[in-house]
Amino acid sequence: MLTIFYILLLIKTGRCSDHQIFDTKNVAVGQNVTLNCFRDRLWHSTNLFWIRLASQSFPEVLGSTISHDVPTIRKIHNITTKQEPGTFVLHINGAQLNDTAVYYCIKESQQTMTFLKGTFLRVKGPDPGITGVTQDSLSNPVHPGDPVTLQCSVLSNSENRTCTEDHSVYWYRAKPDESHPSLIYSHGNNGNYCERSPEAASQQKCVYSFSRNVSSSDTGTYYCAVATCGEILFGNGTKLDIEVPVVRHWDLTNTVVILLCVALSISLIVIAFLIYTIKEKHKTSAAASLQTNTETAGAEQQIQQRHEDSLTYGAPTFTKRNTRKAERRNTRATETMCIYSDVRAFEYGKSDA
Repeated sequence: MLTIFYILLLIKTGRCSDHQIFDTKNVAVGQNVTLNCFRDRLWHSTNLFWIRLASQSFPEVLGSTISHDVPTIRKIHNITTKQEPGTFVLHINGAQLNDTAVYYCIKESQQTMTFLKGTFLRVKGPDPGITGVTQDSLSNPVHPGDPVTLQCSVLSNSENRTCTEDHSVYWYRAKPDESHPSLIYSHGNNGNYCERSPEAASQQKCVYSFSRNVSSSDTGTYYCAVATCGEILFGNGTKLDIEVPVVRHWDLTNTVVILLCVALSISLIVIAFLIYTIKEKHKTSAAASLQTNTETAGAEQQIQQRHEDSLTYGAPTFTKRNTRKAERRNTRATETMCIYSDVRAFEYGKSDA
């Protein structure tokens, strides 16, 4: 039936009739509601439709009738449509809060649609007596790690309240990158503190607080929602902007350059110190080697001198004897040649005797 209605809308829509009726009707939860749409006997080949337009939903066809003489009854949940003599009736048995909507009676004849009657039906539940829900804004800038306290004030009037149910408070957060708010905290049934107004005893103010240490990911708009007696009331919201320290690109570049220069300077100083240390070590090694060589040469020279001083010089003595024949009786004395030698022995460290 809904498809037929859309097709009819595409075909042709007529203007509203001169005797169009639009009214508002308020009923309590559980009350029965009856809506009538007049039908003329001369309307041959004329169709009538009851359509409901509810908030955030598509139009819904609740019932239709083809002719005056054909009784039709259709029931959807607690709603019944019925063809009666001279009228097309919509009956709601025990109205609920979700029955709040605009109900239209539409006539379709010769591919022309006419809105005959419109009724805004408001179904009211028990009055919680809440007159307002307010939230305080943050005045000081917030940084990551700071403690933040959000407050939600619920104002109520006990004189107008017909519902005895306690209210519950919930905190929602809406972030720019999220399509739906997310529930982050619930207070349950009790507020932080409530106080009566000094001007009127019936006026009451309850304050609910929500505290946490924020981080950069907590940016968003925070709403408190008060649920009671089948209704949900939202606060005006508190926007939480968290300021994250930003390091400029130019400052970052300068910092990196300075650090590199410091590191290079330290490296050059270390290299120069190492070169100086190596050179000094080479000089010390060369001097020590030269001194060692000198001392070694001197010691060798002294040892050689001692060896030369301890040498013993000797000279042999040769005796020459000239003999003649034995028959010479008158021989001369034997000639003797003697060579004298002097032998000394010097010891190192002693003087000559």
